[in-house]
Amino acid sequence: MSERPDHSATEPGQPFRKEGKLIVISLRTGRLANRLTLFAHFIAMAEEQGHHLINFAFHSYAHLFETTRRDIYCRYPVAERRSWLDVVPGVAAALRKTRICYQIVCYASIWNERFPIFGKQVVTLREKPGSYIIPLDGPEVQAQIRDAWIVFAHGWPFRVPTDWIQRHAGKIRAYFRPIEEYARASREAVDRLRRDADIVVGVHIRHGDYRAWQGGKYFFPAARYAGWMQELAAQFPDCKVAFFVCSDEPRTAGEFPGLSVGLGAGSPVGDLYALAGCDYIFGPQSTFTQWASFHGNKPLFLLNDANARLERAKFRISCLDVCV
Repeated sequence: MSERPDHSATEPGQPFRKEGKLIVISLRTGRLANRLTLFAHFIAMAEEQGHHLINFAFHSYAHLFETTRRDIYCRYPVAERRSWLDVVPGVAAALRKTRICYQIVCYASIWNERFPIFGKQVVTLREKPGSYIIPLDGPEVQAQIRDAWIVFAHGWPFRVPTDWIQRHAGKIRAYFRPIEEYARASREAVDRLRRDADIVVGVHIRHGDYRAWQGGKYFFPAARYAGWMQELAAQFPDCKVAFFVCSDEPRTAGEFPGLSVGLGAGSPVGDLYALAGCDYIFGPQSTFTQWASFHGNKPLFLLNDANARLERAKFRISCLDVCV
């Protein structure tokens, strides 16, 4: 890998740093946590190598975060000045609703790959069938983008080294600060449990699509989660343990007999950041719990099968490195 570039100031009129590239994320990948995860990896790359990002693929969730709700381009780093598209009332909202910006860059990335009329100045990084991980710091990617001014990133499994994520974790967390409505709901959901507990454990129960995904490998009934919760509570013998339970299906406290339980924060982003506010987190393999662990800097245990044993010593803070 080449030396990290000198992050000197951008010259007037240039769209990005002189030595950097404009990276355009051009494919929507899954739901909220997937898009946060992919965005975070490119932010770490931008910090390491001096690039700028545009992410129209984040429009579906841009209104949930303080930075992206003000910027139609969903840029990183945060722009010093707002675009006129954001200033004129109604324009940005209309563009997000129609998805026209996303459609343009999505098809532009595909057509650029098929008909590279700009040569090496504009390139498309695209995942290949069967790809598991595409290392953005790897020699293949770095050679492909070396001479480019604009890079379209069209795919899901693009990843940077974990030390890049760790080195720039503070900036990534700050960038994805939810708007106050959801931040407050998340805090209140956890604070209610803290009044009578020493430790709050976040539990993510994902049913919905997990009934069928990978043959139901990560689908566990509520009763099994209740067993895991009892198992973990027993590992804190001198503490009162409460559980914040969020799920993509309605749940009741009666499904978790003998446990102190709080249910949901009222929205997916509220649940996500409430999990981040807990002391420990566990759930099935998912970017949802990984993001909560990373953003809250809280230890996580990913459940791989119904026979897994929760051991307090095996919880680890996520670096967004498990690709699912």
